[in-house]
Amino acid sequence: MRILSHLRELSESLEDWRRYQDISIEELRMDRDKRNMALHAMLISTQSAIDIATYIIAEKGLRKPSTYRETFEILEEQRMIPEDLANDLSDLAGFRNVLVHIYWELDMNVIYGILQNDLRVLMEFKKIVKELLEEL
Repeated sequence: MRILSHLRELSESLEDWRRYQDISIEELRMDRDKRNMALHAMLISTQSAIDIATYIIAEKGLRKPSTYRETFEILEEQRMIPEDLANDLSDLAGFRNVLVHIYWELDMNVIYGILQNDLRVLMEFKKIVKELLEEL
């Protein structure tokens, strides 16, 4: 199943993300390699969650989302994920767009805050997805 490869990618990138939380904000600002590693883990984690959500939507025959943010709104509408998690995941989907389009003018404090605080969002999503897989 393709969703299993997305879930494996999510798990691996979340472990990377967890390791990169040890990077200080000063290192993130000054060390391009460390910054790129952290941002890559954040991007892959978020994209994997989007891919998983899209797979579930297609598998369940739900309406097609017009944006990545809407992907998580659809799962919330179907009561597959709680509203607060859907909102947090939608915010990460927006952050993913920033990363992909390389808008480096994003405040490093914002990036560091996401690095330190939003891993829990994707960990919660991963837990719920594992439960949903038993139903698919």
